[in-house]
Amino acid sequence: MPPQLTWIGLGNMGRGMCKNLVEKGDLDKPLIIFNRTQKRATDLNATLPSGKSTIASGLEEAVSRADIIFTCLGDDAAIRDTIATAIKGNVKGKLFVDCSTVHPDTTNLLAKSIHDQGAELVACPVFGAPAMADNGQLVCVLAGPASAVERVKPYCKGVMGRANIDFSDQPQGKATLLKIIGNTFILNMVETLSEGHTLAERSGLGNDNLHHFIETMFPGPYTAYSGRLLAGDYYKRDEPLFGVDLARKDAKHALNLAEASGTKMKDVEIADGHLADVQKHMGSKGDIAGIYGAVRQEAGLKFEN
Repeated sequence: MPPQLTWIGLGNMGRGMCKNLVEKGDLDKPLIIFNRTQKRATDLNATLPSGKSTIASGLEEAVSRADIIFTCLGDDAAIRDTIATAIKGNVKGKLFVDCSTVHPDTTNLLAKSIHDQGAELVACPVFGAPAMADNGQLVCVLAGPASAVERVKPYCKGVMGRANIDFSDQPQGKATLLKIIGNTFILNMVETLSEGHTLAERSGLGNDNLHHFIETMFPGPYTAYSGRLLAGDYYKRDEPLFGVDLARKDAKHALNLAEASGTKMKDVEIADGHLADVQKHMGSKGDIAGIYGAVRQEAGLKFEN
C-alpha cells in the first residue's frame, strides 16, 4: 500500500515544501495538510492542483490518517507541544519527519518519546531560503535509523531539494546540530555584508561599487543578500523571509552549544546584539537582513537606507 502523507506547519518554508511534495512527489493519495491557523491551510490548498491535497480539521485527525507525518514548526516549544499531542493517540508503526530548526537536545528527546510509542523519527532540517523551498532547491539533512531515512529520501532530493546530506544511523540530533551551526554562517554573512556596505557608504567607495565586487567574487547567497540590503528589502517586506525572532532563537542555540562545548562564537554574539536592535526597531516584522539597519544606526545613519 502506498503511504499516506501529512504535512503539519505552514510557515514560509513549509508552504513551498508542500507544493513540491504535491507537484513532484508522485503521491498516490492526496497530501493531508494541517496548520494551527487554518486559513493558511485553506489558502495553500486553493493553490494546489485539484484533488492533490486535503485539509485536516485538527492535529489528531492529521496524525491518525497518516503513515508518514512531516512537521515544520517555528521553535522548540511548538514542536514539543505538537509531538506531545500527536503521540497521545496510537502512532505505532508511523514515521515522523521533522524539518524544524531546533536545539539538537530537543530533537533527541523527541526521537526518544516517539520511539517509546512504537514510532520512528527522522530529523530532516533543510538549508535554503523560501524561494529555494518554492523551487525545490533545498538541501535536506537526514538523520535517524537507516531504514527510516530510506523511506524519506524519495521526497527529498529531486522533490523538495537538490541534494541530501545523509547521516543515516546517526542520532537525529546530529542533523539539527549541523543545521544550527550552518545557520551561523548565514548570520555571519549578513553581519559581514552589513558592515561592508555601511563602510562603503561612509568611506565614499559607494554601495554599487561594493556590490559589483560581491557579484564578481561571491555569486550566490552573498550577492542575493547584498541585493536585498541595497533594495531596502530588509525593512520593506510585509512578512520577513527569515524572521528576527527565529534568527535570535538559532543564535541562542548556537551560543548555548558553544558554551557547552567549551568554545566561543564571538561573531554570533555581535550579530545577535544587532538582531536585538532589529527587534526593538521593527518588532516581529523584522528580518535577519535588518542587521544592516542596526549597523547603519551605529554609524550615525538611518535604519532605512
